[in-house]
Amino acid sequence: MKGLENRYREAIQKWDEALQLTPNDATLYEMKSQVLMSLHEMFPAVHAAEMAVQRNPHSWESWQTLGRAQLGLGEIVLAIRSFQVALHIYPMNPEIWKEDLSWARTLQEQQKVAQRIKQSEAPAEVTHFSPKSIPDYDFESDEIVAVCAAIAEKQKTVSANKTMVIVSASGTVETVTEKEDGATPPDGSVFIKAR
Repeated sequence: MKGLENRYREAIQKWDEALQLTPNDATLYEMKSQVLMSLHEMFPAVHAAEMAVQRNPHSWESWQTLGRAQLGLGEIVLAIRSFQVALHIYPMNPEIWKEDLSWARTLQEQQKVAQRIKQSEAPAEVTHFSPKSIPDYDFESDEIVAVCAAIAEKQKTVSANKTMVIVSASGTVETVTEKEDGATPPDGSVFIKAR
């Protein structure tokens, strides 16, 4: 197996050398992509196949190779599109119909089934509140309005006066309301001030 991998690496080197001489040859990119797929180097394989398609968009072989490389990356939708373009160019090709496109559609169906299963399992893991579990409050009822008014009134007096809680070192707790004129806390002992 190692010998075969070395042969593939040699082939890639030869394709690269040939591409230096003829950089617009789509066939060289397409063949390089096939070799890269054999080495399971899918990102470079997709790139090489894309280069082949760019140089010759009428080559069904390049579109077929691009689709196969995209499948290798798990890009099923893109692969199906590539196979469809290849079929548009060469509609009577049984290999694309029976092997490539058929396989891609089977994978797509399996992916859809897997997603449905995953979605059906998701609610078991995530807790959702049903509308019935949240009480329906009437925010315009007299009781709620009265509570809101009382809270607003309390906020007015708190903002007008500053209240301090003073704790002495001995542990004595004293609440002091400081008026706007800036009254000071009582003297005579060490205090810890907390607001």
